[in-house]
Amino acid sequence: MKIEILGTGCPKCKKLFENAQEAVKNLGAAADVVKVEDIQQIINAGVMLTPAIAVDGELKSSGKVLSVDEIKKIIS
Repeated sequence: MKIEILGTGCPKCKKLFENAQEAVKNLGAAADVVKVEDIQQIINAGVMLTPAIAVDGELKSSGKVLSVDEIKKIIS
């Protein structure tokens, strides 16, 4: 599983990245959590508001920082 955190590096983007890492750790899931900071890649993914999270290329949320529990629901 590939989890992408799309954002330009703002504090909210960093927090979403941390929450995603924690969610993967809590579930013991086999997943790669990566940050995507390139603005062109973010636009190509259809993201209008950051931070955003995508799982295996499918956009799951944008414009808010999901909690660890919310991310766990998405990836489980």
